[in-house]
Amino acid sequence: MTFQTLWKTAPITCLLLISFVGLYIIQIVTGVDANNPSSQDLITWGANALPFTMVDEPWRLISSAFLHIGLMHLLFNAFAMYFFGQVAEPMFGHGKFLLIFLLSAVGGTLLNNYVTWQAILDNTGRPGLSAGASGGIMGLGAALLVAALFKMSAAGMVLNLRSLAFIMGINLVYGFAVPGIDNAGHIGGAITGAILALPMVLAHHKRVAATAIQSSTTSPFVVNQSPSVKPIAKANVTWQLLPWFAILAVAVVFYFCWLDIHQQIAIHLN
Repeated sequence: MTFQTLWKTAPITCLLLISFVGLYIIQIVTGVDANNPSSQDLITWGANALPFTMVDEPWRLISSAFLHIGLMHLLFNAFAMYFFGQVAEPMFGHGKFLLIFLLSAVGGTLLNNYVTWQAILDNTGRPGLSAGASGGIMGLGAALLVAALFKMSAAGMVLNLRSLAFIMGINLVYGFAVPGIDNAGHIGGAITGAILALPMVLAHHKRVAATAIQSSTTSPFVVNQSPSVKPIAKANVTWQLLPWFAILAVAVVFYFCWLDIHQQIAIHLN
């Protein structure tokens, strides 16, 4: 798929890829090492870092998803975004696709910070840095996995469950096998993506079923029109709102998760 074709079918994916590459280029131009940026450089450019993210700079939950540590990290995530985005964005819609990515990235970072904080309390770990779109991308992969599991199709696309499960499995195993990989971020992102995708898939199936019923009851070949068309339409609207309620609920839960860790750190710092 060419960039022009990708722009027509998945413009948000294109904008995310441009932002990843653009931020990396700006870093290099301003003197950041292309493959081994310093910890201070990463903090300056928005990496996730305890206690900053969980104390007074929660914006790092988002900014860290656009920052990459070295060229190979960028290329790997850019390819994964291209691979998942060209399918996930047309399937879920532009707005929902973006929110799956962002909330999955936040969910992954929050889980990473929770695990890190617990390790600090247990004297088995110390504050660290994390960055990259992996959490958001794993969320997109998990969302597609849920869509494949429930046999969701859109624009003629039918997902291959085995292939998606294999790709997701490889990513998780790779994360545990290679030191320095943010496993908690991957897992948190995948869980978030799956949770968000479930109501979207259910709403899709309900919409398809309601459309089929409504088409049959309004057919010119049907003599007695069913009086249940309006209730069906109302039920359809309710199901279409469900994904947005789920998105709002996840965002609220994440806020309280951040607040809980924030208060714990504030108590210990004082």
